[in-house]
Amino acid sequence: MDDRQQALAYASADFSAGDQALIERLQQCFPAGLGPRLIDLGCGPGNISVLLAHRYPEATVLGVDGAEAMLAFAERILLEQPALRGRLHFARHLLPDPELPGGYSAVISNSLLHHLHDPAVLWQAVRQLAAPGACVYIKDLRRPASAAAAEALRQRHLAGAPPVLQHDYLASLHAAFRVEEVALQLEAAGLAADLRVAAVADRYLEVWGVLPATLPGRLAP
Repeated sequence: MDDRQQALAYASADFSAGDQALIERLQQCFPAGLGPRLIDLGCGPGNISVLLAHRYPEATVLGVDGAEAMLAFAERILLEQPALRGRLHFARHLLPDPELPGGYSAVISNSLLHHLHDPAVLWQAVRQLAAPGACVYIKDLRRPASAAAAEALRQRHLAGAPPVLQHDYLASLHAAFRVEEVALQLEAAGLAADLRVAAVADRYLEVWGVLPATLPGRLAP
């Protein structure tokens, strides 16, 4: 999403309810906290990254995205909220990026999986970036059973949104994965024993869990 108008549409949209729900879900999944170093993969305009920085004031947060247009909006957060400087950072990286340093106590991603040409890239990144015992939480759209079902979701949830958002929403629904497909992805990545996947509401799925102290085949930081 490196088109500026497309990025502007996303940055201007009100996703606050869903973003806040994700933060609350993190608290439910990981009541002991997320540790000192958090990474938000596919951070877009930085909405969730900034919520993480506020909710976990003892942690540093890195928001990563591949689109400069999105990151331009994310960087504005640091101008508007200077108190977060030093704890909240944004950086452009295209996954996979073996030079992206690891050791994160929590790896978080919202609506990135369906944007990747190869879904294995996300699970490779989790293995690369996560510290031993890291918390992992991935949320994404879930592909509907039919084109008609996708259209019904568009009308239910985005009927009043700008056309670019409605168009991208339909495309994202068709590009998304189903629970059983993500389960196979986790198995192929060697993560099925530690991460669980389940359907959420009428259009999402989530993957969450705590990684063990050692992961066979972990990429070196």
